[in-house]
Amino acid sequence: MANKSELAAFGGPRPSDVASQTARALFSLRESLMRGEFAPGERMAELPLVARFGVSRTPIRLALERLAHMGLLDVSASGGFTVRGYTPSEALDAIEIRGVLEGTAARLASERLVDRSEVDPLRRISDEIERLDRLTLDSFGDYMDFNEAFHSAIIDLAKSVMLRRAFEHAVSLPFASPSAMVFPTSGFAHADATLAIAKEHHRGLIEAISNRHGTRAESLAREHGFIGRRVLGMALSDSEAFSKVPGRSLIDLSGR
Repeated sequence: MANKSELAAFGGPRPSDVASQTARALFSLRESLMRGEFAPGERMAELPLVARFGVSRTPIRLALERLAHMGLLDVSASGGFTVRGYTPSEALDAIEIRGVLEGTAARLASERLVDRSEVDPLRRISDEIERLDRLTLDSFGDYMDFNEAFHSAIIDLAKSVMLRRAFEHAVSLPFASPSAMVFPTSGFAHADATLAIAKEHHRGLIEAISNRHGTRAESLAREHGFIGRRVLGMALSDSEAFSKVPGRSLIDLSGR
């Protein structure tokens, strides 16, 4: 039987090439779904996608399988894939689940803390966020990056591979990531107040984890996650704000 190097020599795809193409296809397909380039229920035919994204069929197939695992596609009875649509309630529930996982992470971080210096990364990120006075077109990008880093650092402190996997699955939906609702928030009149609340939550989480107050840390993390749920709830009734929600085309408002 030919080995991998022999297959490559005869023109077969190298494993590294397949992995690279799959990663590129996954990113491109997910971005296209978030931009609304495919409608809920639309069939994702492999050959047109091969031509559209310029990768071979195997990476496209692997990317489609990954997107189905993430919850962005459904597997049809014929074995193909279709774009999954979400009801407003399902979108809100996705954020709720992420908040529950972050609450568990904050509690575990408190319980498994060995030295207070482990919380230093959270403090440094929080300091950067504190320097942001308002959520504006100029600042919301920085806030999104810092906010994502803050939430990821809490997951790291939980020291749980299983929780990390569950969290990454939960936030793969475009409207469920920690910063998905930042841009919609910037369009509301109370954006400054929302930012102030988020900062207060961050400070409280750092204090609770540092002092190993697990119950308080869990409660604060869940309350912090509720900000995104509240923002999405308001955006569902505000067409301008809803237009800024990542993946909005996947949310079906017709049944409301």
